[in-house]
Amino acid sequence: MDIITGIKEMQDFSRRARGEGKIIAFVPTMGYLHQGHVSLMEEGKRRGDVLVMSIFVNPTQFGAGEDYERYPRDLERDQRLAQGAGVDVLFAPTVAEMYPQGYQSYLDVEEVTRHLCGLSRPTHFRGVTTVVCKLFNIVKPHLAIFGEKDFQQLVTIRRMVVDLNLEVEIVGMPTYREEDGLAMSSRNQYLSPDERKAACCLSRSLRKAQELFERGERNAERMVKEVRKIIETEKLATIDYVKICDSNTLKDLEYIDQEAVVALAVKIGKTRLIDNTVLNLLHFK
Repeated sequence: MDIITGIKEMQDFSRRARGEGKIIAFVPTMGYLHQGHVSLMEEGKRRGDVLVMSIFVNPTQFGAGEDYERYPRDLERDQRLAQGAGVDVLFAPTVAEMYPQGYQSYLDVEEVTRHLCGLSRPTHFRGVTTVVCKLFNIVKPHLAIFGEKDFQQLVTIRRMVVDLNLEVEIVGMPTYREEDGLAMSSRNQYLSPDERKAACCLSRSLRKAQELFERGERNAERMVKEVRKIIETEKLATIDYVKICDSNTLKDLEYIDQEAVVALAVKIGKTRLIDNTVLNLLHFK
């Protein structure tokens, strides 16, 4: 596995690979890898001739008072996991490389970022879209693979790619979960044993939503009430939002007559976790 830290070196590598007719698959990450990341790498390995993974904890997507400084980092461990998953190139730039002195250009995707996490993290997605667009210009992938756990991020990046006519296929992969249902996340390591147990209320509440949907419930308000009820039984849980939205626009729905996503953000102690489940009418017609 090659390790590249410089932007020009990464661009030169990708230019050569493309010139040789190779398909570049790309998995962007902030590191502290888990099995969910590995599943994305495995899909990239299956789809591409060259697999590039980036590790970059992006400061521009963290708001004031958020966890940028303490976000978990372990580059040596990540290198071992990446190599074991068959990554060909690990791109690990510094902040100074990505945002040199005088940097002042940012990218906004306006509508889909106004909902869900965008309400409580108003600058977050500007940072996400900016860094992902930069990474696409540096790595020059044919396809990029993202997890569906960060559903709003996936929708936002797809919108950006369409709007800016970027020549990269965006692949979404199912949320990877622990045996007890908790969605895998680098931030799970913040949780104490009691908090870790309490965090399972997120996946329990989403299972309830799926059960109600499968029984024929289509009223979004009633479903949200049932989801909130499960989360509110946990004393360590504080709800940021529970929403049922159109899966493309992320606008709130009153009645589920199209593909929808049940999306939630919940603080367990001081740790903010997100999760979601998609309600697909095609399965129940």
